[in-house]
Amino acid sequence: MKIFFNDSCSICRSEINIYKKQGIKQLEWIDITNNKNAEKDTQKTSKDLLRRLHVKSDGKIYSGAEAFIILWNKMPKFKLLGKILSMPVIFHIFSLTYEIVAFFLYLKNRNQLKN
Repeated sequence: MKIFFNDSCSICRSEINIYKKQGIKQLEWIDITNNKNAEKDTQKTSKDLLRRLHVKSDGKIYSGAEAFIILWNKMPKFKLLGKILSMPVIFHIFSLTYEIVAFFLYLKNRNQLKN
């Protein structure tokens, strides 16, 4: 499974580093910063990649809150969180909250875009 994240964002990097410490070998961490290969692999623009976390699992791309659920379900220490936040009403609230936070992080980091 590949996780596409913004390593140049201090907030994003801090969170991802927590996940990396879990030492799960099946997870491949890919920095999207100026990464044309990430754009090709995900079929997403650099803006799309900067805007949300993306996960590629079983050939499918997941974005945003859904990507976090997929990621957390692969991590024993976060599996319960993934199950709770994937419950229908709770997922809706989580997804909306994620989009708000992701929007402000995007505004903070949009100067990274080359085009």
